[in-house]
Amino acid sequence: MRLGVAAALVGGVYRRGDVEIDAGGRVAAVGVPGHGRGLAVPGLVDLQVNGFAGVDFLNADAEAFAHAGAGLARTGVLAYQPTLITSRPEQTIAAITAADKARMNGGARILGVHLEGPFLSPQRPGTHPVELLRAPDVALVRRLLAAGPVTQVTLAPELSGALEVVTECVRAGVLVSCGHSNATAAQAHAAFDRGARLVTHLFDTMRPFTHRDPGIVGAALTRDEVLLGLIADPSHLAQETIRLAFQAAPGRIVLVTDALAACGQPDGHYQLGEVEFDVVGGVARRADGTLVGSTITLVDAVRHACDAAGVGVEQAFDAATRTPARLFPGKDIGLLRPGDRADVLVLDDELSVRTVLQNGVPLDV
Repeated sequence: MRLGVAAALVGGVYRRGDVEIDAGGRVAAVGVPGHGRGLAVPGLVDLQVNGFAGVDFLNADAEAFAHAGAGLARTGVLAYQPTLITSRPEQTIAAITAADKARMNGGARILGVHLEGPFLSPQRPGTHPVELLRAPDVALVRRLLAAGPVTQVTLAPELSGALEVVTECVRAGVLVSCGHSNATAAQAHAAFDRGARLVTHLFDTMRPFTHRDPGIVGAALTRDEVLLGLIADPSHLAQETIRLAFQAAPGRIVLVTDALAACGQPDGHYQLGEVEFDVVGGVARRADGTLVGSTITLVDAVRHACDAAGVGVEQAFDAATRTPARLFPGKDIGLLRPGDRADVLVLDDELSVRTVLQNGVPLDV
């Protein structure tokens, strides 16, 4: 089967020609001569999804996970991490267990669970309930990791005991990300030295960068091994900030949505764990005005990075495919080369989704 496209992004490089898919659901060839239209890109990878299509992952059962996963797949996200904000340990463990049960239910592929908390700074909580934040605790981390497929933990590295938690997670093969943090540059470097390899939504809910106090932002931008999560929507970051991040850290930006149950839904009243919020004009805020995640889809975030911030198409799609896939070696995601799994998006000239294929099978979009 040929996709009928004019070009494809292969290994982050624009390659003219069509794409052929074999009967086993793999990419057979790229650069095939033809006269198609549009662009083929790998299936998108979103490492921070709190919920989708009316489903809040902190309160979801396996059926709800399946509903959200099907909705994500239709938008082009074919691999993701359900993200759980700070809650009581029992609720977090129940949500991890539900995500584990949903891993074989179809829709977007669950890579594992991202725990965003509870080891976050009370000075930079964002929308996380301050009363539920906890000091880093190795025993609790072990309990959470034992509950199911946890693949990422976000913490504030300046907190007492945080470095011990970093070491424990790295030893267990769990990605550690720094975020919701008031860390100085030195405190951030200490976590990176221990093995932390990602920053959760760069610039948002962290110590601001200044020329004499660069903080976690400055530290992360100077570490070539550290990847940088970025919410590319106009509510979270100015277009100049998005462009600056891509220019300052080429090949290290990971676009994420921080999507909520309200994503793909009309304006209204919603919940994120125990946090209630309202969506007005597509922007989610608590009653006190605090931003609560995003309602943007990942393909829209890519398009915003391109159209508003002037980021190149190759760089923007790399940040939603190949770059996050580097954190999951061997998972067969985020790539579009001969032999790769045929998780593919076909886009029109405006970068809108025309077709989604999962394992070579077209989905209803």
